[in-house]
Amino acid sequence: MDSFVSLYHGFTIALLPANILYCLSGTLVGTLIGVLPGIGPLSAIAILLPITFYLEPASALIMLAGIYYGAQYGGSTSAILLNLPGENSSVVTCLDGHQMARQGRAGPALAVAALASLCAGVVATLVIALFAPPISKLALMFGPAEYFSLMVLGLIAAIVLAHGSVLKALGMIILGLLLGCVGTDVESGSLRMALGFPGLFDGIGFVPLAMGLFGVGEIIRNIESDHHQTVMQTRIRDLWPSREDFRRFWPAAGRGTLVGCILGILPGGGATLGSFAAYTIEKKISRTPERFGKGAVEGVAAPEAANNAGAQTSFIPLLTLGIPSNAMMALMAGALLIHGIQPGPRVITSNPDIFWGLIASMLLGNALLVVINLPLVGIWVQLLRVPYHLFYPMILVFCCIGVYTVNSSVLDVMLLMVFGFLGYMLSKWRCEPAPLLLAFVLGPLMEENLRRAMQVSYGDPAIFVTRPISAGLLVAALGCLILVLLPAFRRTREVAFQEES
Repeated sequence: MDSFVSLYHGFTIALLPANILYCLSGTLVGTLIGVLPGIGPLSAIAILLPITFYLEPASALIMLAGIYYGAQYGGSTSAILLNLPGENSSVVTCLDGHQMARQGRAGPALAVAALASLCAGVVATLVIALFAPPISKLALMFGPAEYFSLMVLGLIAAIVLAHGSVLKALGMIILGLLLGCVGTDVESGSLRMALGFPGLFDGIGFVPLAMGLFGVGEIIRNIESDHHQTVMQTRIRDLWPSREDFRRFWPAAGRGTLVGCILGILPGGGATLGSFAAYTIEKKISRTPERFGKGAVEGVAAPEAANNAGAQTSFIPLLTLGIPSNAMMALMAGALLIHGIQPGPRVITSNPDIFWGLIASMLLGNALLVVINLPLVGIWVQLLRVPYHLFYPMILVFCCIGVYTVNSSVLDVMLLMVFGFLGYMLSKWRCEPAPLLLAFVLGPLMEENLRRAMQVSYGDPAIFVTRPISAGLLVAALGCLILVLLPAFRRTREVAFQEES
C-alpha cells in the first residue's frame, strides 16, 4: 500500500506541465530514433547527456527514460513496415510483423505491437514500484564486500551475455577498467596514466567517452556503409486487430512481459535478450510452430512485450543497488552523477521526487506512445526517405558543442574524436563497446569497495567468502563462468547472436 501512496506522489511530480513536456519530448525523440536505423537510443542518450546538465534531475531522467522505451516502440514500426529493425530488440519483430504487412495486415501488426508494449510497460512499471523499495532496503544491508562481489557478478554477466566472442568481451572489460583508473588516486593522491595532461588529473569524463563510443563511432560506421532503404508503399488501414488476433495476442503478451521483466532485472540482460527469449518460448510452446515466420500474431506480441518490459525493469538494479545492468543504464547512471546523485539504495529515501516521479512518468509515457505513434505512422515512414548524409553532420556538430559545454574543455572534444575513432574500430573488429562502458562506470566503485573491505578486515581477503551475501554473489559469478565454458551453452549463444546480427 505504501508503494501506491508513493506512486501517487510520483504522479504529482510527473504531471507537472514541464515534466509532461519533457516526457512527451523524450517519447517523440525515442520513437524517431527507433524508426531511423543506425542511430539507436544509446547514441541518442549519449548525445543528449550534456543537455540534461541544465535540467532538473527529475526532468532529465524522465526525458532520457522516455527516449529509451520510446525507441522500443519506434523500432517495431520500421521492422513491420519495411523489414528494417530500427533497434536490435526489434530484429525478431521483423520475422512475423513484416509478413503480416505483406499480407495487407500492417495495421493490425502495428496495433498489436503498440498494445503489447503498453501492457508490458504498465506491468513493468508496477513491478518497479512494488519490488524496488524492498530491494533497496535489502541493499542497505550491503557492506563494501557485498558491493564488490555484486559488481564482479555484473561484469562477468556482461561478458557472458555480450555479443560475439567471449575473449573480446573480456578485453573490453579490461580496457574499461583501465580507462576508469586514469586520474588521481583518491587514497594516495598520485597520478595514474594521466600522460601529463592537466585535463586528465580528474580522470576521463563520462560524457566524451559515451558520446564518442556510441555517437561519433556510430556516425562513422553508418557513413561508411552508405546504407539506403527503399521505402515500401504500405497503406495503413484497419488498425484494430480481429477477435482471433486478440485471442492469440493476450497470452503471448503476458508471457513476453514476464520474460522481459525477469531478464531486464538480471545483470547484462535487457530489451534485446528478452525479445529473443520470448519469441523462442512462443515458438516452442505453440501447437502450430509452422505459423511462425509467416505472420503469426504471437511472433509480434511476445517480443514487443518482452523488449518494453525489459527496458523498464532494467532500471531496478540501477535505482536500488547502484549497479547498471547494461550500457543504457550506465548512461542513466552518468546522468545521475552529472547532477551529483549517487545511484543506489538511498535514492528512494533521499530523492523520492526523482525516483517516484520517474516511475510515474513511465506510465504516462507508455500511454502517450500509443496515442502519438499509431496516428503518426505515415510521418515516421516518410522520414526514412531523408538521405542519411543530411543527418550526420548535424549530429556530429551537436556532439562537439555538447561535450565542450560540460566543462568548457577543448581536451574533451579531442577525447570525443579519439573515442569516436575507437568506437568505429571496435565495430570493425566486431568488439561490442557496451562491456567497456559498464566496466568504466563500475571500475572506480569496485576499487573503492575493495579497498574499504580490505581495511575493515585488516587486509584479510577471506571477508569476501565468509560473509554470506558476498559469498553467494561470488558463487553466482563462478556459475556464470562455468556456464559459458559448457559446449551446449556456447553453441546456443553463438546461434542466438548469429540470428541477431
